[in-house]
Amino acid sequence: MFSIFKREFKSYFTSVTGCIFIAFLLCFTGIYVTSINLRGGYASFEYVLSNIIIVFLLIVPLLTMRSFAEEKHTKTDQLLYSLPMSVTEVVLGKYLAMLAVFAIPVLIMAVYPVILSAFGYMAYKSAYLALFAFFILGAALIALGMFMSSLTESQVIAAVISFGALLLMYMMNGVASLIPASAVASLLCFCVLALLVGLILYSFTKNYAVSIGVFCLLVAGLIVFYLIDSSSFAGLFGSLLTYLAVFDRFTELTGGIFDVTAIVYLITFAVFFIYLTVQSVEKRRWS
Repeated sequence: MFSIFKREFKSYFTSVTGCIFIAFLLCFTGIYVTSINLRGGYASFEYVLSNIIIVFLLIVPLLTMRSFAEEKHTKTDQLLYSLPMSVTEVVLGKYLAMLAVFAIPVLIMAVYPVILSAFGYMAYKSAYLALFAFFILGAALIALGMFMSSLTESQVIAAVISFGALLLMYMMNGVASLIPASAVASLLCFCVLALLVGLILYSFTKNYAVSIGVFCLLVAGLIVFYLIDSSSFAGLFGSLLTYLAVFDRFTELTGGIFDVTAIVYLITFAVFFIYLTVQSVEKRRWS
């Protein structure tokens, strides 16, 4: 795994990707620090981080698009499969390399509260807790982007679908507010979600019977629960989207309160998409 990590980490700086990623994030942060903290006289560094999380929509696809898509395009993924290590180790090596690249600007950003303290009081606890949450949020979104890259051979397509997925998550609360609060609307949305699960399962197994069977089982279960207690479905899907909003978990950690559930959720989110990436790569290995 370390050899994969070293190879991938080095590759980000032999090309311009790593440098552009770091420069863009630090430039974006610097603009907001200047505008909010220095010119605006607002001492809260965590407020800066809350405003710049939108930058993930651009920098995550930039960092992750080449992770597996390039390997597929150049057919060098076949060499990875021949190495004396498991697919999990290959995926983790690539993921940790991207995480290390992301950690570089985050560590530089850790100096900002110290510099800003020269101009007034700085709540270090809140500032560094927010920076830690910023890193965990980035780690979760990088795992998502890596999974998207494992689905295609084109870096451009990987970047576009990653951006689309991140944009949807960023607007999750807005999307939730557009869904009618009626029980029928929630039932239909859950059925669409069951269809999506079936499609994802088919992409991994290429087995129509299993995919359709799981879809029918999920829909049947939903209908049974709906017939038993339809009132519990009222507004349920919208509430679920709001609860699962990844970016909102970050805002829960910017008030100086260490919310364990938010941290656990973000880590679980990352682990889930790392697992999906392993399954996606494993499927290609044996296809």
